Amino acid sequence: MEGGAMRGLFTAGITDVFMENGIEFDGGIGTSAGAAFGCNYKSRQIGRAFRYNRDYCDDKRYVSLSSLLKTGNLYSNEFCYHEIPKNLDKFDFNTFNENPMEFYITCTNIETGLAVHHKHDRDTDDLNTFLEWIRASCAMPMVEQIVEIDGLKLLDGGVADSVPIRYFEEIGYDRNVVILTQPLTYVKKKINYGAAAKAMYHKYPKLTEAMLDRHERYNEIYSYIREKELSGELLVIRPDESLNIKISNKPSELQRVYDTGRRKGLMELKRVQEFLG
Repeated sequence: MEGGAMRGLFTAGITDVFMENGIEFDGGIGTSAGAAFGCNYKSRQIGRAFRYNRDYCDDKRYVSLSSLLKTGNLYSNEFCYHEIPKNLDKFDFNTFNENPMEFYITCTNIETGLAVHHKHDRDTDDLNTFLEWIRASCAMPMVEQIVEIDGLKLLDGGVADSVPIRYFEEIGYDRNVVILTQPLTYVKKKINYGAAAKAMYHKYPKLTEAMLDRHERYNEIYSYIREKELSGELLVIRPDESLNIKISNKPSELQRVYDTGRRKGLMELKRVQEFLG
């Protein structure tokens, strides 16, 4: 499951349709929003990813410039990764742990510039640890603080591995459904982060290198996925056109993207069932 901030609600619409129709997987892997929203598949919480984004998207405690200025995080650590999942819209961690589906979270190691694919371990990862891994996967450079877990310094998984299909194949998953959040014709352009990124991350040159050539890896993995799709080795679901959303405080826009995902999920349902056998 690819990330992409609120583009991830397209994925949430699809996965909700899958859950409603009893489609189960042996494993799932997500990057950034793909992990933050996709984990609700394993906890079997239909509608939760859309619901809490809709309910709190215009709440300054959720995402705001004031949070960025006060805490160094555009998305509030305390509100997003503690108050919501523990109190306001509870994440069902018990069901998540009991579900045998394996779940992997993709982050970027800022000291190496390489991806870290963390498999949730029910014996060692408590709820706080799990939420920290999700936070790390979503921590966008420049607007989120570095997250440290088990001696690793981590940021947004999309920097190193936007769509971690190769890793999933390497560990043995051979019949994969890939959910992308950009249309077939999309080509990512280079982002010039300028001197600010080098100044902010001067201790981590591998990270700045990864940020500057991210577009090359992104376009290459999209090409790889397309080749595998045409050969029938992967089933790929993507939007028909650009979703035209990043970060939004408008519930109507979130509803539009989520509904687009639901429609696509219903359209692809039979094909997915046949592909999975």
